[in-house]
Amino acid sequence: MPILETRALNKWFGGLHVTGGVDFVLEPGEMHCLIGPNGAGKSTLFRLILGEHFPTSGEILYENHDITRAKSYERIRRGISVKFQVPGIFKALSVAQNLQIALQHHVVPTALKQEVERLLNFLNLRAAAKQLAGNLSHGQKQWLEIGMAIALKPKLLLLDEPTAGMTPDETFATGEMLQTLNRAGVTVLAVEHDMAFVRQIAQRVTVLHLGKVFAQGTIDEIVANERVAAIYLGESHA
Repeated sequence: MPILETRALNKWFGGLHVTGGVDFVLEPGEMHCLIGPNGAGKSTLFRLILGEHFPTSGEILYENHDITRAKSYERIRRGISVKFQVPGIFKALSVAQNLQIALQHHVVPTALKQEVERLLNFLNLRAAAKQLAGNLSHGQKQWLEIGMAIALKPKLLLLDEPTAGMTPDETFATGEMLQTLNRAGVTVLAVEHDMAFVRQIAQRVTVLHLGKVFAQGTIDEIVANERVAAIYLGESHA
């Protein structure tokens, strides 16, 4: 049974057809990347899955439950968590306090300190625990928000360009974090532009173009696809 499935998913904004009949299946335990040129409809599809937008037509199933009209908080309660491109952290609070806020309703009080310590170590932020979150580097802010997202103990983690603005070393470290999460049973769906990162983590890749599924396959199959190269990879097969 897929953990997530969309069926003939359509979204119109006025006369603009942004999501065009998308059929998409995500298997439990999968690491899947969603790619495509600007304006392909990736962010809209993400927001439909999260419940920030409702589709004009079609269905969204999560663990075989119809969540097409479910509110965002209802989807989160079912085990979906998200990290957006722009970090939504509490800049005036310390790194540890940010994690405490994310964790406080998901662990018993006696385990809170231990869970904060575990996340700090996992996120490579132990040395910055008492630092104000607003003073972190860009990459560290991204890691902190990933930590806040996984504090919810999600079954499905949605990531919107998680490595945007990161250095190559930070990007690689992020990929290793996600692979560790995946080995622990978390399914990952990421919108991403960095093809090196996609190659690092993705078991399957879906290409969107003009709001429709254009191609699917492994990263090697996608990079070798001449039609994908024409619309996304600048005619390059590298």
